[in-house]
This record gives sequence, structure tokens and C-alpha cells, in this order.
Amino acid sequence: MPENIWIRRLSRSLNRHQKIATAGVAALGAATLAFSAVPSSAGTTTNEAAVSTAKVEYSNKPIKDVRASVTDRLARADLKAEAAAKKVAAKKAAAEKKAAAEAAAKKKALARKKAAAAAAARKKAAAAHKAREAASRSARRPAIKKAAPRLYADNLNGWIDHALDIMHKKGIPGSYNGLYRNIMRESSGNPHAINGWDINAINGIPSKGLLQVIPPTFNAYHVAGTSWNIYDPVANITAAANYAADKYGSIDNVNSAY
Repeated sequence: MPENIWIRRLSRSLNRHQKIATAGVAALGAATLAFSAVPSSAGTTTNEAAVSTAKVEYSNKPIKDVRASVTDRLARADLKAEAAAKKVAAKKAAAEKKAAAEAAAKKKALARKKAAAAAAARKKAAAAHKAREAASRSARRPAIKKAAPRLYADNLNGWIDHALDIMHKKGIPGSYNGLYRNIMRESSGNPHAINGWDINAINGIPSKGLLQVIPPTFNAYHVAGTSWNIYDPVANITAAANYAADKYGSIDNVNSAY
């Protein structure tokens, strides 16, 4: 039949949605044609034979509304496909951007780590170089020998020399001649001399030693580093010289009992 032939030809050139629309239009056209084939009230005299033998005509003319509907559907489908493609492209771009940012961060962290390692290596090398230089200077520097302690004779001359060295270190004024002169007047050079007849002896605190110092004066003017024994020659001399410096300015200024 002509109707079926027209639909088959059209279906080969249309997609699924177009085929459905075209089939519906064809059915609508057939119904319209069938209705138009029924005799109107003006031709009621036509007999049934004429009606049954009337030839139904079909039109191959395209229907504009159907074509417009198919075009709209295709356009919407294209828009959906384009939107989906844009969405996929946006996701891909975001993923690429994130991956690039992570790669840049890793690169930056690696660079910082390398810089820190290089700085630590330089610091270590500088410390090693400094240590080598110090060791080299120490090796070149001649060893300083400690001065051997001075030995003093165990006699009046040695006691005075020893006392003078201590006095100079402590800032106590006095000379060899000043010490020697007063020692000879007070005790004649006897470190164990003791005065048992003067006012100090009467008061129970007799003068003792080379420079005849009473115990309270010895204790008050004792020089640190010397013996606390009042009969010790060096301790007796330094304590007496310390007292004379406080009272007279120096042992050199003493020419009589003090």
C-alpha cells in the first residue's frame, strides 16, 4: 500500500525520535483522508457501491510542523550533549589544575628540603674547617711551661724575700731594708722570740715572732695564703707589714716600737 511504502522510506532517513513522530503524523493523515472520503450531506444520493469503490488518495507533501518538532528535539539533544561535554571538560580542567598545584607544592617542598640540607652541610663543613684551624694553631703554638715555684732559703734573707713577693702581690708596701732593719731591732732575727716584760706581756698578750706582733694584731692583719701560726716567719712579717702600712703608710716608716 502507498501508506506503508511512504513510512518505510521515511524511517530509513530518520532517527528513533523522528520515526516515532513521523508514524504518528502518518496515522493522523490516514484518518483525515478516510474522513474526507465519507460523502457529505450534499451528496447523500451516492450509493454504497460508489462509496466502497471510492479511491483514497495519499499525499507525499512534507508536513512543516513535524519537521519543526524533530528539529527542536535534535537541538535540545545537541544542547544536552554540549552541556555534558562542558561539564566533563570542566571536571578535567579542575583535576588538571589540582594535580598541577600538588606537583608545584611538592616541588617547592623538595626545593626547601634541598636548601636546608645544603645549609646544614655548609654549616658542618664550616665547623670542621674551624676545628681544623684551631687544631693547627694549637699545634703551631709552643707549649707554655709553667714557671717553677721560686725556692726561698730557710733563713732570714729567704724569709724576707718570700714575704716581699707576697706583699707585692697583695699591694702591701715595704722594702727589704725596711723589713730587715725592724726585724733586727725587734727580735735580732729570731722567729721564736717573745717579749715577756713589756705592757703587752703584763696584759697577757706578749709580742711574738720576728717583728714582735701581739696575737690580736696578727689575727686582724693576717695576710691570706700565709700560715696562721704567729711564729711562722713569712706570716709574721707580712702581718706586721700589713699593720704598719695601715697605721704608718709603710714598714719603712717605722723606726721604733710600734
